[in-house]
Amino acid sequence: ILSSGGRGVCVATQHLIQHVDFMYDFYDLKDQIQDVEGQYMQGLKELKESLSEVEEKYKKAMVSNAQLDNDKANLIYNVDTLKDVIEETEDKSKELERQKHTCTVLQHNQADLKEGIRQRDEHIKKHGLAIIPEGMPNGDINHNDPAAGITVVTREAGQVLESAGEGSLDVRIQTFADEKDKLLAQIRKLKMQLEDEMQKHSKMENAFTDGERMENGTDLHFIEMQRDANRQISEYKFKLSKAEQEMRIMEQNINRLEGQVCRYKALANNSEKIEDELKIEKRKLQRELQIALDKFEEMELTNNHLVKRLEKMKANRNALLSQQ
Repeated sequence: ILSSGGRGVCVATQHLIQHVDFMYDFYDLKDQIQDVEGQYMQGLKELKESLSEVEEKYKKAMVSNAQLDNDKANLIYNVDTLKDVIEETEDKSKELERQKHTCTVLQHNQADLKEGIRQRDEHIKKHGLAIIPEGMPNGDINHNDPAAGITVVTREAGQVLESAGEGSLDVRIQTFADEKDKLLAQIRKLKMQLEDEMQKHSKMENAFTDGERMENGTDLHFIEMQRDANRQISEYKFKLSKAEQEMRIMEQNINRLEGQVCRYKALANNSEKIEDELKIEKRKLQRELQIALDKFEEMELTNNHLVKRLEKMKANRNALLSQQ
């Protein structure tokens, strides 16, 4: 049994031990609190760093999205532009096809016209006709002009026209007309001379039949004058008959030539007019076709360039989408 002093020591010792245990527990709890606080601060720091990184990524994503929106708008604009170009190219291609069709039709018409000219030449050769070129106003023939006028006549008419000398067809016909006028004037002159001689002959016959106291020498003189008058009258009648015959032949030739010239000239003018119109239309279509081909080639180059740009834009867009 302990004494009261011993019990006091034991109690104090127990209190001391309890205090020491308490202090150990306190410091241990303090260390735990510090550890927890350190871990919390470390976690908070890491969380802030993560938040900053997320914010940076968010900003980059927003910038990337804005860039993608701009690229998308540009691509949509380029696609619309390409659609317009393609539609315009298709319209021009259709117009080119129509022009090609028109050119083909004109080529067929030209072939038909050439065939008609060939048949005309065969017809002229078959019927023994001759081609008389239309001369220029000064009488020369323009061999360098393929559209120079020609006239088709018979060979006989051609020979008659050749006898009229050089010059255009109108000049030769005018020559015949002048010769006709000269022959008419000559016929009128011969008729007047014939009438004068007939009047003289009539007067001499009257004087000879009246028998007014004339001597034998005077009678012989009247007889000689009558013979001369009869001879001149016969000559004038022969010349008049010959001139009238030549005049009739000339009139027939002129009328026949004028008829043939008018008929063939109308045909030749019509053929020349059609041929000239076809030549003009052909040259016009050839120019339009060349212009259309140049434009079509230019549009093809532009279309290929735009297609390449569109493919490049699509590749850039796919690359941007893959980076997100």
